[in-house]
Formats: sequence, structure tokens, C-alpha cells
Amino acid sequence: MDVRAGVAAAARGACLALLSMVVSLVLFCLSVVSIALSVVGIGVFTTPWVIGAARANATARRRLAGRWCAVDIAVPYRPLPADAGGVVGQVQRWRWLLKDPATWRDLLWMIVDPVAGFVLGMFAAALLLYGVWGFVLAAGVWRPMREVGYWYAFVPVGGQLTALAAAVLGAGFIAAGLRYDPLILHVHGLLTRAFLAPGRGRALQMRIEHLKESRADAVDVSAAELRRIERDLHDGAQARLVAMGMSLGTIEHLLRSDPDQAAVLLAQTRKSSAEALDELRQLVRGIHPPVLAERGLGDAVRALALRSPVRTEVGDEVIGRLAAPVEAAAYFSVSEMLTNVAKHARAERIWIDMRCEEGMLRITVTDDGRGGADPAGGSGLAGIERRLGAFDGILALHSPPGGPTTATIELPCEQLAPQINPS
Repeated sequence: MDVRAGVAAAARGACLALLSMVVSLVLFCLSVVSIALSVVGIGVFTTPWVIGAARANATARRRLAGRWCAVDIAVPYRPLPADAGGVVGQVQRWRWLLKDPATWRDLLWMIVDPVAGFVLGMFAAALLLYGVWGFVLAAGVWRPMREVGYWYAFVPVGGQLTALAAAVLGAGFIAAGLRYDPLILHVHGLLTRAFLAPGRGRALQMRIEHLKESRADAVDVSAAELRRIERDLHDGAQARLVAMGMSLGTIEHLLRSDPDQAAVLLAQTRKSSAEALDELRQLVRGIHPPVLAERGLGDAVRALALRSPVRTEVGDEVIGRLAAPVEAAAYFSVSEMLTNVAKHARAERIWIDMRCEEGMLRITVTDDGRGGADPAGGSGLAGIERRLGAFDGILALHSPPGGPTTATIELPCEQLAPQINPS
């Protein structure tokens, strides 16, 4: 039983109940009145502002559902058209909002939320508060209650003995609250998602838009990678090969006139050829590491763990061979995560868990660092999201301040062959 999580769930339940009863109910009333006033023209000007406030509230509640209830909810609103300005623009915006199905789903939710949402939130808070009240009664508050015949749940409190029984029952309420309040909040989040999540048509449209963006990002990433390879070849191996060609031409002229000098240049050329070969190997390793091609993703990630400056443990789950692009995307994503941890997290240990189940590759990287990781902070996480997006994959990040940080990548995959554990 996690006492801290139970107490936090009770407090959050009270906050959600307050938001459900006050904010949602007020915004629903304002929305209905504003839409009704559209008949006389006033609502045309007031409805966009009221609906905008209702959407802001719904978006905040979606965010709270993800943070407090462990239920992720996508924002379903269609983008507003360009503002034409003036009365015409106001009418266009009014019509667009009322034609958006998400507007009516929000209104329906604002009817349910002050009732069901309020009850669920208050029930989570009441379990703990009512349990504490049982101990307060046992501490002596039962005496003024004796004259009015006070009942604590099903216990009639008329003396110290029955007050102690109320305390015992209160302990049960507290235990139930600590145990089940997180589950009650999760149910609250599921209720919110049932109304505020995108409908089937909008969800499909959003998925298509996401795929278009991810494909465009993949093209940009590929173009940038080709430019990097071209630059590395031009500035590195190509320059050395040109220098080697010039040196060989000089050696050819010196073979008869100055053999000793030719021998010195020949040794330098051999050294340059070894350095050029090493640069080419490093470049090829950056494109597709040999260990990934030869041994598969599991052994490649274990090799990354061995090279990591932070102590890293990899789970024993066996990952079979996957499609080469999927293996490369997962490998470089894990590599970037380990680099981020080493640079920013101030962690002492990293744990990597890899599983391939039901057609999905899931890799979880957890560290005991300071937390606070944010994809918008320029730490490379946004690049991982773009890389995974090309394969319809996702990156889920949980990194509260103070840590720990857990990053999970999911990629659709199909095992091509089982992998045998190295002996």
C-alpha cells in the first residue's frame, strides 16, 4: 500500500470534485445561454468566447487526467479557419465552432461532470476524511454528539466504547482510501476520456495528419543524415584519399632519385590509409552499427550499455531479429536516451527493459537521476519522437522533478526470427 499515493489521490479527488461542480457547471450554463441567444444575434458574438473558455477548461481537464488519473486524452478540436475579420469573420467562427462535433461532446461532458465527476472525486476524498473523523470522535468529540444520537456509519456513538469502535471503523475507511483512491481517480479519468476523447472519425483524421507530419519529418531527417554523411566523407576520408594520391605521385618521382625519401613518404601514406579506413569504419558504424547487423537489437543494446559511462543494466528478455529499419530506429533511440542521461540526469544507474509482445516492441529506459526531462527542452527527445514517428511509434515520458525518469518507446514490429541467448 502506497500511503503517499493514496493521500495524493484523495487530495486530487477533492480538487477534481471542486472543478466539476463549480467550473464545469458554470461554463455549461454560460454556453447554453450564449447558444440560445444566437437566435437574436447576441450569441453570435458571445458564443466563440464562451466556447473558447469551455475548451480551455476541457483541455486542462484532459491534462489533469493524464497527470493525476493515468489516462491520456488527445485534444480533438479542429483548427479554426483564418479570421476574415469584422462581423463576417465572427459569424464564420461561430458557425465553425457549432459545426465541430467536439463542441457538443464538451457540452455533454459538462452535464455529466458536475454529477458523476463530482461524486467520484468526493468519494475519493471522503474515504480518508471520514476515516479521520472516526478517530476525532474517539478522541472525545463523541460527548456532545451523545445527546443527539449520532451515528458513525452503522455504529451508534453513545459512549467511549462505541467511539473506539468508530475509530476502528475509521481505520478501515482510511485503509480503503489509501488502497482504492488511485483506482477511483483512474475511473474518473476513464469517465472524462469517454466524453472528451476524439470521436472515431476525428481520431482517424488526426492519425492521418500525424502520419503525414511524421513522414515529412522522416524525409527531413533522412535528407539531413545524407548531408551529414556527404560532409563527413568530403571533409574526412575523401580529403585523406586525395592527399594519399598526391603522396603516391610524389613517391613515384622519388623512387629513382631519392629512394630514402620515397620510403619515408610511403610509410606516411600507409599511416594515412589506415586513418582513412578507420574514419570510414566510424562513419559506417554511425549509419548502421556492425553489431546491430550481425547480432540483432538485443546484443546491440547490451553493447551500448557496456560503453555507457553510467552503470547500466539490461533485462534478460530475449528479442528476436526484427526488420532492419525498426532495429535501427530502436537502437539509435536508446543510444540517444543513454547519452541524455549521461549528460543531463546526474544519474548513478540506468535500467533497460526490452520486450516484443503482440506485435509491439517496447523498450523502457529508467534512471535514478534528477528528473525534469522535457522533449521541448532541446535534449534530443524531440528527435527521438520524430525518428519513431516515421514508423508510427511513440515515446512516453514520465520525469517528475527529483526523478526518477522513465522513458518508454513503442514500435510496431514483427519478429523475423528468434534470437538465441549468447552462451
